[in-house]
Amino acid sequence: METVNQTYILEFSLQGFFEDPGVQPLLFGLFLFMYLVTLTGNLLIILAIISDSHLHTPMYFFLSNLSFADICFTSTTVPKMLLNIQTERKNITFENCLSQMYFYILFFQLDNSLLTVMAYDRFAAICHPLHYMVIMNSRVCALLLLASWLLSVLVSLLQCLMVLRLSFCTELEIPHFFCELNQVLQLACSDTFLNDLVTYIASGLVGFIPVTGIIFSYSKIISSILRISAAEGKCKAFSTCGSHLSVVTLFYGTGLGVYLSSTASQNSRTNAIASVMYMVVIPMLNPFIYSLRNKDMKLAFRKLRSFLYIKGLLSQV
Repeated sequence: METVNQTYILEFSLQGFFEDPGVQPLLFGLFLFMYLVTLTGNLLIILAIISDSHLHTPMYFFLSNLSFADICFTSTTVPKMLLNIQTERKNITFENCLSQMYFYILFFQLDNSLLTVMAYDRFAAICHPLHYMVIMNSRVCALLLLASWLLSVLVSLLQCLMVLRLSFCTELEIPHFFCELNQVLQLACSDTFLNDLVTYIASGLVGFIPVTGIIFSYSKIISSILRISAAEGKCKAFSTCGSHLSVVTLFYGTGLGVYLSSTASQNSRTNAIASVMYMVVIPMLNPFIYSLRNKDMKLAFRKLRSFLYIKGLLSQV
């Protein structure tokens, strides 16, 4: 089969979900709605945390960064997909495909790292409440955030550099709505053994270690909560980590579901639909999960609304 060196590759073709033109307007409206909700919800969380001094704590510091990561994570794929649907063009240049892949992996790994750090924060708050502010001081929080960013950058950079060594076939159709790493590797005509090896090792390390850390943290948290004699104390302790545990369950549950579906099914269209869960739906749900049952966040939203109204940015309802 004829091959083309990556230097001369012009474009990939993103096939998306369905080729039926009648479905495209529905998909455009649905994904535009979810994207706008994701942007609005996560931006409101960031603004509420910044504007309320009572939320300047480690937990909300990491939550604001998680919201920022969710915005960026969704923005790496959804706008391009909406543009393709609207213009009825499926092409993406090799450079843009590589850039999309880089930022997708980066912010996915950043989400992964931040969820792990937030689990450690809840462990310190519940299991060591008297030493919490010493354990999670501002310097430690900054170092944990920096480490999360550095790890994410290194993982995504490594994966993309490995793609640059490949040559590709002339048929460059990706049965997905974005440049997903495994789908791109399947189009390569050169040997991908080294790429696959690096992918498995990196996925194992950045997947196994965070999951192990989260499981360890919550095993200690549950053990500490069960030792609390007062029922009110147990409820308060559970409420402080319930939202995070819900997000962790959704994130890793859907991620595992996508992995299992791709293993069990050769239908790439099914895998693309499954990917929507952790790429679009979860970032959209996170603001609701963290705010609906959180009294501090509700109060911060009221203060933010009052502030915006006073500044003349909102009209009175």
